[in-house]
Amino acid sequence: MHNRLYNCRNPYQGPTKRVLCVCSAGLLRSPTAAVVLNREFGYNTRACGYDVGHALIPFDAVLAAWADEIVVMEQYMADDIQKDYPAAKVICLGIQDSFAYMDKVLQQKIKENYEAVK
Repeated sequence: MHNRLYNCRNPYQGPTKRVLCVCSAGLLRSPTAAVVLNREFGYNTRACGYDVGHALIPFDAVLAAWADEIVVMEQYMADDIQKDYPAAKVICLGIQDSFAYMDKVLQQKIKENYEAVK
């Protein structure tokens, strides 16, 4: 864990805002959000899943430490993360799990919802 903790604050990442995108499995919505937020705002982004039983890359304390901001898709994720990491800046986009990866409607919802709450 020491290496992961060091790497989450590696100075060569530069000053770019680090945004962690979280959905249930980290396969569709959050990777799409990572692409959209990088493309539209230039953020350094990563994606992960909140449901440990389904996530390829599960949300954990190191990812929370890496992020300047955590963008989640559903309110229960925001509530749980805020409870466990009260200092974290958590934004909920309110996007249900009914989209394919990089779906055009999903991309538009991510951009619009993020701009509305940031």
